[in-house]
Formats: sequence, structure tokens, C-alpha cells
Amino acid sequence: MCPLITEPAASALRLAPCGSVSVLAILGMTFTAPVPVLLPSALHPPPASPRIDSPTRWPFVPRDSGMSAFDWIDDQLEELSATGLRRTPVVCEPLPGGRCRRNGVELLNLASNDYLGLASHPLVLDASIDAVRRYGSGARASALVSGRTPLHAELDQALAEFERAEAAVLFPTGYGANVGVLGALVEAGDVVYCDRLNHASLIDGCRLSGARLRVYSHTDLAALERELTRSSSSLSDRPRRSLICTDSVFSMDGDLAPLAELHTLAQRFGAMLIVDEAHGTGVFGSTGRGVYEGLPSHENLLCVGTLSKALGSQGGFVSGPAAVCDWIRNRARTQMFSTGLTPAACGAALAALKLIDHEPQRREHVRSVACQFRQRLRAMGQSPTGDEACPIVPLLIGAPEVAVQWSQAMLKAGYLIPAIRPPTVPQGTSRLRISLTADHSVADLEGVLAVLSHGF
Repeated sequence: MCPLITEPAASALRLAPCGSVSVLAILGMTFTAPVPVLLPSALHPPPASPRIDSPTRWPFVPRDSGMSAFDWIDDQLEELSATGLRRTPVVCEPLPGGRCRRNGVELLNLASNDYLGLASHPLVLDASIDAVRRYGSGARASALVSGRTPLHAELDQALAEFERAEAAVLFPTGYGANVGVLGALVEAGDVVYCDRLNHASLIDGCRLSGARLRVYSHTDLAALERELTRSSSSLSDRPRRSLICTDSVFSMDGDLAPLAELHTLAQRFGAMLIVDEAHGTGVFGSTGRGVYEGLPSHENLLCVGTLSKALGSQGGFVSGPAAVCDWIRNRARTQMFSTGLTPAACGAALAALKLIDHEPQRREHVRSVACQFRQRLRAMGQSPTGDEACPIVPLLIGAPEVAVQWSQAMLKAGYLIPAIRPPTVPQGTSRLRISLTADHSVADLEGVLAVLSHGF
């Protein structure tokens, strides 16, 4: 049975009606009667809207009234447009050399997560094509039914060896990996500690797990220690299990988590530690295993990663102790109830893992370009955030509409640089996010520096 939710707690939650079926029931909890679903509010709440708290947000629509139950969406879309927050999908054709084509115009692509340029590497392409010829275009079923081909098993083993772990589990996406792993490891009665600037997949995984969510300020170790101490010293409300989750490289800021200190706190308080190396794998660490590679011990730690960035493929994974991975296979719903990765993605990822070891110059080059680019930016008065060698180079602007204007100016100059706006980042911190890859050189970026020389 689900524990009762007190009125003060309920006031901090968002009611999500879903008829007689509860989302929590879908997630594995059992109820004796239909119940409303209570979901936590967002870590970064959306802009205030007159409709959000209005009792007429979901107005009664009489049958045959000529009104649509979706009429409210037009107003909401107009509001997004007015505040510079409306997104529109665009078609982008990837080209060799870190470039792309949009609307017939060739651009330098500074909006890609293909950090090592492996998505177009001949060996990766050949491995992907060969996998399709051997195993077909799709996996045909979930991994626990019949969707785990010999190629999937080979990739599981290769990832475990790459991460120097006992085992690994594949997921359809990195997002699905975070949501699934968190839901498998914590639930009601547990507590999970989450950095405020973690990726949305970690945040959503924390919410959906049912565990109590404790959000600490970005990389604030003192705040995290206070929360851990408070929970562990409680006589009446001590959690059964505790889990700390963090990105290793924060994707919108380019800075690194203090992993050594976080691991020390996890060890001290007996907490599990999940590190999402989505933007670290292939780029950071002495051999490209990610930021966590430098830790003296991986005890009580799980690494979640993606195949979709530096590996140039598609999908996600988790690596760690064999028993934990076995548990995740049996409990992570995003893995159990999803069709397996395509053979093409598995083949590409296997080739990319080998290239990370065989072509270390790729990560050395992109890290060098990142350092030089940051130095040039500072020399002209800009203040790029993030780790010096991180290929993610954010430039804070503030207002979303101004960020969009600068992004458009870059586009006219031949550079694809996205404007990152809420809800991806907190209010008032809209920015340009420049993503460098091994296909770029410092000379490629001279035009970017020329546009930026005019100032925000």
C-alpha cells in the first residue's frame, strides 16, 4: 500500500488526474482503489502563467459545443513565443569535418555532442552496416525476451571491460538508463540526493522512483553533507537506503562534479553513488573512461553512460557490480519493457570503444582546442564557464530573447550555435552553448570570435 501523504506534503505536489489508472500503480505500487497521482513540482518551475493556477485551466467542454479540449494549447504556444521560449524543429544534414547543412546553407556545426567525431568514422560506419547485414535492422523484442543478439551480448561485455566493471546493462537511451536505474534502486521509504543542475533524466528518475527527493545547490558539498547528516540521525524517519546522483560533466555549464568528495561522502554515510558520464566518456580521464576514472575506488558506485555522444552511436548503459546489474535487469522498467537497441547501434558502439583506445589523439585534440578557445574568449573580455578543457563552452547571456538573437546572428555568419533557454536552464541564465569536436580547429573558430567581439 502507498503511505498516506500529509496535507503539508500534498500542498507541495502537483495533482495529475488520470482517471482510474494511477501512474504510481503503473510504476509497480498497488492500490485498492482508484487514486489521483501526486507528482513533485519541477526543480526549475516554468514561467508563471495565468492559466496554471486557474480553476478553468481544464474547462468543462459540453459535448457538441464546437469547442476542442485542446483549445487552451494555442494560448500557451503564443505565450511561449512571446517569451522567447518556443522551439521549432529544424532539419539539419550532417556533413564531414564538423559541418552541417540547414536550408541549403553549409554551417560549422557547433551544436553537436559528437565530441570525438566518431559518428562519421569509416570504421564505425562499416561496423554499423555489417551489423545490419548480419542481424537485420531492428532487435525485434526486448532484451529479456528475444531482443538480445550475440552482438548485444558482445557490447555488454565490451562496456564492462571498458569501464573496468564486473558487468554492464544496455538501455535504449541514456535518458532511459537514468530513469530505469534510479527506479530500480530506490523507492518509497528511501531518500535520493540530487544536484540542482543535474540532467533532466536524473531529475525525472528521482521523481518517478517514489523516494524522498533532496535537492542540494550545485556542487555544494556542505549542503549535501548537512542533508545526509540530518537523514542519518533521524530516529523516526531514517531512510532504508540512500542514493546520491550527479552528472560528472554538467552539460549546460561545462563544469565538473567534485567526484572524489562525493564518493567520500557516499562511503561515509553508506550511500549509493550514481555518476552519469554522458559527457565525460571518451573525453575525460587518462584513458577516456570519464571523470570518475581518477577515483581511487569505485566501491558503492555505478556509472551510467551513453552511446550517443562521444561514441557516435545511440543508446545508454550502466556498469557496476554483477549482482547490481542483475538486479537492474530484473527491475529497471525502461530496460525491461523497451525493444533492444538496433544491431546498427551495437556495431557502431563496439567499433567506437576500440577507437577511444587506439586513437587517443582525438580527445587530446578536442581538449586542446577547448583550452585555446577559452583563452581567446577571455582575452576579448568574455567569461566562458566550465572546466578549461571541456568541449562544452557556455556563454551566459540572461534573457532568452537576447540569446535567440545572438544565435541567429551566429547562423547568419555561418555558425550553428544554439540558444539554450528555460526550462533547460534556470530562469535568467539563457546562454549560447558552443560544442567543440575533434573535427574542429582553432582556426575554424576565428569567425565566432569576430562575431562575439561586438559584445552581448
